[in-house]
Amino acid sequence: MGPVSGDRDAVYNRIALLRAEQGVTRRELADALGVHYQTVGYLERGEYNPSLHLALRIAEFFGLPVEVVFSTRPFPRISDTARPAPGEPPAAAG
Repeated sequence: MGPVSGDRDAVYNRIALLRAEQGVTRRELADALGVHYQTVGYLERGEYNPSLHLALRIAEFFGLPVEVVFSTRPFPRISDTARPAPGEPPAAAG
């Protein structure tokens, strides 16, 4: 794992979002992965890119494909997703 050296090398992730959804603390995730809890914070903030092995273990922890957790492009913000017009019901999840 090394420091991120620019946008071209950036790896974006949803670790913080997934932790919040599943009620997992940084320390709990770190313990499950065998890393220091500060490492989870560095990963979440994009200060370090995970090794392939660590990325796969993180995805496995959350029970998701690695490409759902990590990307080389920024993930769209939830607030940027399409919203129904006033008076329209929200779209059903598929």
